[in-house]
Amino acid sequence: MGERVIVVGGVAAGMSAASKARRMNSELELVVYERSGYVSYGACGFPYAIKGEIPQVRDVVVRTPEQFAKQGIKVHIGHEVLAVDPATKSVLVRRPDGSEFRDQWDQLVLTTGGASIRPPLPGLDLPGIFTLRTVEDALAIREWIETKKPQRGVIVGGGYIGLEMAEALAAYGIGLALIERLPQVLPNLDKEIAAHVQAELERQHVSVWLEHAVEGFAGDTNGVREVIAGGQHIPADIVILSVGIRPGVGLAREAGIALGPTGAIAVDDHQRTNIPGIWAAGDVAEALHRVTGRPAWIPLGTTANKQGRVAGENVGGGNATFKGIVGTAVVKAFDYEAASSGLSEARARAEGYIVEAVSATASSRAHYMPGHQPIHVKLVYEAETRRLLGGQMAGSEGVAKRIDVIAAALHGGWTVDELSELDLSYAPPFAPVWDPVLVAANLARR
Repeated sequence: MGERVIVVGGVAAGMSAASKARRMNSELELVVYERSGYVSYGACGFPYAIKGEIPQVRDVVVRTPEQFAKQGIKVHIGHEVLAVDPATKSVLVRRPDGSEFRDQWDQLVLTTGGASIRPPLPGLDLPGIFTLRTVEDALAIREWIETKKPQRGVIVGGGYIGLEMAEALAAYGIGLALIERLPQVLPNLDKEIAAHVQAELERQHVSVWLEHAVEGFAGDTNGVREVIAGGQHIPADIVILSVGIRPGVGLAREAGIALGPTGAIAVDDHQRTNIPGIWAAGDVAEALHRVTGRPAWIPLGTTANKQGRVAGENVGGGNATFKGIVGTAVVKAFDYEAASSGLSEARARAEGYIVEAVSATASSRAHYMPGHQPIHVKLVYEAETRRLLGGQMAGSEGVAKRIDVIAAALHGGWTVDELSELDLSYAPPFAPVWDPVLVAANLARR
C-alpha cells in the first residue's frame, strides 16, 4: 500500500477529498472518520425533506459507506476524532461503544465543518428546540412534527436556514413567528433588498420580530411552550434555532494548526495548513475573497466541494489550486428568491471602499408575457475605478441564475461599464430585451 491518508469529517469537503485522492492515486490507503451516522449528504436539502417536498430525509444522502468501500475508501461512521498529534502523526479516535484507539497517518485532511451556535440561554435543552446541521437533526425535526403535531412555531434567526425552515414548517399549517436580533432579515443583504423578502414572509403570515434578542425558553419535560424575547412571551410548540455556525476548529487549535483572521483554519491556495502533511477544506477553512483579496469565511456547500476536491487532488500527488470565492448565494423564501454575490454596500463601506450603488426594478420577462414579475437589482461598485464589488437581487422568479452573471463579472474583475455591455440572451418568455442586470448596469453607467 501507498501512504495512509486520514480524512476527519465525511460530508461535502471530506468525501470530495477522499474521492478525488482515490482517482488520483490508486495506491493510497484512504480512511475517513465521521462522528455522525451518515456521510456524503446534501445538507442544503434538509428543509425540503422536512417539508415533505423530498419524500424522505435520507433521500439527501448521496453515497453510503458501503458504496465508498467499493472504491477503496474505508469510512467509519460514529467515530469521533478526539485529538490530532502532529508530532507522532496520529489521531485519537472514539468508537461508537466509547472505547478509544490511536491511528497513524502520513497525510491528514481536516474537514470538520462547522457547528451550530447554541447560545447559553435558559431552557435551551427543552424538548422541541432544534438546530439543523446533520441528517440526525433533520430526522428529529420531522419526527417531532409528525408525532407532536405542533401548532405554533418560532424560528430564531433570519438567515438562510431560518427562512427555508419557515417555509418548511408552514407547509404543516404551523403558525409562525420569526425572531431576529438585527434590524432586518438576511443581514448579508442591504436593507432595501432584504425588505422585499420580509414583505414576502409577512404575506405568508409569518410574524416577523426584528431587533428582538431571545432571552430564554420556557416549557416542561413534554416540550417547549414559549420563547422569551425582548420581554415578550411568544407561544411555541417547536423552535428552530438558526443563529449561525462557527468553524469547527477545536482539533486544529489544540494541534497547533494556525487559524486565520476569520477564526477558521488558515490555508494556502493548495489547501495546505501551516503544518506539512496536514490539509484543511470546507466550512472549517478560510478562502481567499476575490473581491477584497483577503481571507474570508463564508461557509457554503459549493466552496466545500471545490476545496475538498483541490485538497484531494494534491494529497494524491497533483498540483491543484483553489482561486477563491466571491460569496455567491441564493435563498428561496416561500414564493420569493433572494441572491447576492460579492460585497453589499454596507460590507463594502465597512471594508474601507469608497463606493457608489444603483438600484433598479425591471421585469423578469417581456412585459406583455403572462406571469412576468418585478426583479429588484442593486449593484455596488468602487467610485473611482468603477470596479464592480457586488450585486443583489430579489423577486418571484428569474433571480437564482441571474446572480451568476454578477458572480462571473466579479471573478473577471469587471467594471460596471463592462457589465452593461454583456450580450445576454433574450426571448419574451425568459427575459425582456433589456435584462434587469443590464438595466441596473446602465443606470450606473449614466
